[in-house]
Amino acid sequence: MHTPLAPHNTLMVGSIELPNRLFAAPMAGVTDRPFRQLCKRLGAGYAVSEMVTSRKDLWHSLKTSRRANHEGEIAPISVQIAGTDAAMMAEAAAYNIERGAQIIDINMGCPAKKVCNKWAGSALMQNEALALEIVEAVVAACAPHNVPVTLKMRTGWSAQNKNAVRIARAAEAAGVAMLTVHGRTREQGYKGHAEYDTIAAVKAAVRVPVVANGDINTPEKALEVLSYTGADAIMVGRAAQGRPWIFGDIAHFLATGTHRAQPLTQQVKQWLLEHLNEHYGLYGEFAGVRTARKHIGWAVRALPGGETFRGHMNTLDNCESQIRAVTDYFDELSLRHDRLPDTAPDLIDEDAQAAHCATN
Repeated sequence: MHTPLAPHNTLMVGSIELPNRLFAAPMAGVTDRPFRQLCKRLGAGYAVSEMVTSRKDLWHSLKTSRRANHEGEIAPISVQIAGTDAAMMAEAAAYNIERGAQIIDINMGCPAKKVCNKWAGSALMQNEALALEIVEAVVAACAPHNVPVTLKMRTGWSAQNKNAVRIARAAEAAGVAMLTVHGRTREQGYKGHAEYDTIAAVKAAVRVPVVANGDINTPEKALEVLSYTGADAIMVGRAAQGRPWIFGDIAHFLATGTHRAQPLTQQVKQWLLEHLNEHYGLYGEFAGVRTARKHIGWAVRALPGGETFRGHMNTLDNCESQIRAVTDYFDELSLRHDRLPDTAPDLIDEDAQAAHCATN
């Protein structure tokens, strides 16, 4: 029998109220401002930015300046920072607060070698003293601005070294306002299956809100993970790529125990076109067309003719032709399918996603 879990209940992170408990995970190369905006419009109560490096020499790079641009973004604005030096991380927190960040998230979860080789991301879990030093420094930098600090981590470095509970307790004592746990070790990357026992143990060990992350790709899975872990919220990553309305799907299922209908094909076209126009506005035509290809590819990957269309998309090099091609594809699809065809949920290829998970 279904037990409603009221996903629309608000959640407090420090002094900030989140409108619901369904979150979009930070993913480098994916969760830029246009994508976060789309997820929020379609049901996510919270979305965390891509990683912003703590290296001051890169703050004026085009990549970092785009990531620190929150013009017109729906509040609350959460920025994830990554690095290995406590003082630099504190300075990065202040830098992003000046640019509009209302919540600062510390990255202790990214498994990419580019990040971990520098002892950032999930590599920090191997050095608990350094991890705590960074947390304390960032909390101290944010406190005068009344900006809460959150932490995203993995279950541990390896299957033999799962120290998430210990780090969670220390982080809570240092002033962290919310903890997110991805149910995999650094060693796993994105392979294998997420486990939720460690997330449940973290939830039992602390009083601050705990967010469950990892392999949540259907409304049923969301209910299962929430029920099993007792988590206060869930965070969806790869399953939102190409399917950002998943947040609304999950909210409907949690509230009613039933599935809502697939979105209208023409509605999906409109969402995608609006996303593309915002994407071009942020990146400009040259970079925008090229970086938009992955978003378009994710949107059509399981649809009829999707693979052929993806190949064609990679030959287009200007906004106008890309918009026209997307319009034509969905218009033709809508003649045969008033609503988007039902497709089996999948996750983006792990190796490809790991490649996205890299800082500047």
